[in-house]
Amino acid sequence: MPSSNDIDTLSPERAEVLGRELRILLSDVFALYIKTKNFHWHMRGRHFRDYHLLLDEQGDQLFRMTDEIAERGRKLGAKSIHSVGEIGRLQRIKDNERTGLTSEEMLLALLADNKQLVLSMRIAHEKCDEHRDVATTSLLENWIDETEQRCWFLAECLGE
Repeated sequence: MPSSNDIDTLSPERAEVLGRELRILLSDVFALYIKTKNFHWHMRGRHFRDYHLLLDEQGDQLFRMTDEIAERGRKLGAKSIHSVGEIGRLQRIKDNERTGLTSEEMLLALLADNKQLVLSMRIAHEKCDEHRDVATTSLLENWIDETEQRCWFLAECLGE
């Protein structure tokens, strides 16, 4: 039976490294959430209802992730994001303010961004695994699965 000295806890330094990774991920998820809702609100065309409902579901899923990501960072003892400005400084997923996009252009952009998010989460997973943070790696595995499902649905809508 291991003694309490054998149990590896996260040092403050490791918690800060992982907390920063979670803040960046949180910023990306917020950026993707806003883009998804933007396209949800501006969707038009022959498949409007189906795409409108799909993006509403995907937006809800992303929004739920934001709280889980922020609270996981806080459990590690790290700070979370404080403002929209901080999100803007940290996000890797680019905003899209173009108007007049076709439904196909919207879905293609969301597919590319969700694929980028999967890659970012896989990198975060590797960092958490290196630091033996099993709880965050477990959460990331679920978020990766959800994001891959969003990619699948978007790709199927596009016929890819």
